Amino acid sequence: MFGKRYAASMINRSAENQQDRRRFLRAAGVTGLGVVGAGALGGLTVPAASAGTVRQAAGEAAAEGVSDGAVLNFALNLEYLEAEFYLHAVTGKGLADSLTTGTGARGGVTGGRAVKFKTKAARQYAQEIAGDEKAHVEFLRTALGSAAVSRPAIDLQSSFTAAAQAAGLVRKGQSFDAFACEENFLLAAYLFEDVGVTAYKGAAPLITNKTYLEAAAGILAVEAYHAANIRSALYQHSGGILGLGLLGRDLREASVKLSNARDSLDGKTDLDQGVVDNDGRANIVPTDGNGIAYSRTPGQVLNIVYLNPKAVTSGGFFPKGVNGDVNTSDPNG
Repeated sequence: MFGKRYAASMINRSAENQQDRRRFLRAAGVTGLGVVGAGALGGLTVPAASAGTVRQAAGEAAAEGVSDGAVLNFALNLEYLEAEFYLHAVTGKGLADSLTTGTGARGGVTGGRAVKFKTKAARQYAQEIAGDEKAHVEFLRTALGSAAVSRPAIDLQSSFTAAAQAAGLVRKGQSFDAFACEENFLLAAYLFEDVGVTAYKGAAPLITNKTYLEAAAGILAVEAYHAANIRSALYQHSGGILGLGLLGRDLREASVKLSNARDSLDGKTDLDQGVVDNDGRANIVPTDGNGIAYSRTPGQVLNIVYLNPKAVTSGGFFPKGVNGDVNTSDPNG
């Protein structure tokens, strides 16, 4: 999705947009612009031999007019989705209207209700994560200012059923209600959390403004904490009874099925792992052979949330697509 011209365009705009930087620093609570040195605006050092190529790319970038803001708005769409899911689960309602306005068509939320948690731990996990996701929405909206996209239409009902059917958790014709019980909630949360981690890691190389990059890294860390909480809870619920006719009674097994389903959507590379390995041992932290977390490109992330392995602009959890310049899925990255 992000070719050389696209990346060059972000470099060009990120390095010249002082207003975006000031707005971001205010959102971060930094009152003095001198706290982050001039180099934080993305001072780009280029070998002399490639100067001509860079000048050409910069010209193309100016013509395209794309900034780091496009990447942050892509992240904001995902944060809207997570915030609505968790807030509905713990409070029975979603974001306030004042946190859903912006550029692009504002959509409503289908589905979602309060979950009747049976364990104190799961309830507290959900409450804490809901607060974090709401804070992420507020932070990104403040940082982006008038450039922030509005909340797109979100489906928290039929999308979960489609995902569960694809994973083999329910039979065709059956529904999967993510809010029906604690176990269903944990599986639904698992569907999101690992994707969020890979999304922020995959987007990091595309962000050239160091101030933005630091904030994205901070959100990535929080999403990783969330994912570990949910993965641990699934592992510990191994003997729990799943609700509403789910196939099987083991959440560990269900996590592997969901992992395989995600992997079937985002291309041929294996970027996903369940909460147990092939030998049935705990796998709370999914990593590659070097112990490094996986990355997904924005296009691959959209393949998953659109629930479609092809290049499309809508579907699944975003029935009318996401808002902003980054809106097309692409299993080839």
